[in-house]
Amino acid sequence: MENVIVLATGNRHKYAELRQVLGNLPLALRGLVDFAPVPEAVEDGVSFGENAYKKAHHYAQAYNVPCLADDTGLVVDALGGKPGVHSARYAGPGATDRANCERLLRELADVDRRTARFVCVLTLVAPNGASLSWEGRCEGEIITEWRGEHGFGYDPLFLVPQLNKTLAEIPLAEKEAYSHRGRALAQFMGEFDRVREWLRRQATVRRAP
Repeated sequence: MENVIVLATGNRHKYAELRQVLGNLPLALRGLVDFAPVPEAVEDGVSFGENAYKKAHHYAQAYNVPCLADDTGLVVDALGGKPGVHSARYAGPGATDRANCERLLRELADVDRRTARFVCVLTLVAPNGASLSWEGRCEGEIITEWRGEHGFGYDPLFLVPQLNKTLAEIPLAEKEAYSHRGRALAQFMGEFDRVREWLRRQATVRRAP
């Protein structure tokens, strides 16, 4: 059990980022495509932490194996924290990245203060429901037009001031040093010996009925 972790995301871009960072750890990393299809997790939490747990717990219960999931969103100060937990569907259910970005630009059209941050909560859940979490943040601002070909989501609009680049202008191999997800993953990796011991202990604890 302690050597297998499922990366519980259906987003191919996010899955690629997770594998890029975690690939050198002594783990057998699996994706959702490696298992029989099950209904998607319901992400109806009011915080990133709730949604990350809901996703990881859902698939850990379904596959009886530890699952690692994250919930990530954009928090814009001038919008009172929106889009927040609704970042992936800001323009409506099934919205594309471009539709979400276009709505964001419309809502900030006459706004001067465009400070924002990406927040990522990364949660590992064992089949018995026990969990560990890490949080990463990336401070920046929303620019007025798309820049960059890398990344996904709001990355082309999110400027990292110290680099004067958007997250979409930073190659994946370099992005993790600055991104919210990269910082959460760095915490996970920094505690990996403790995490591995924790997983061993959870394997001896019976799953809740």
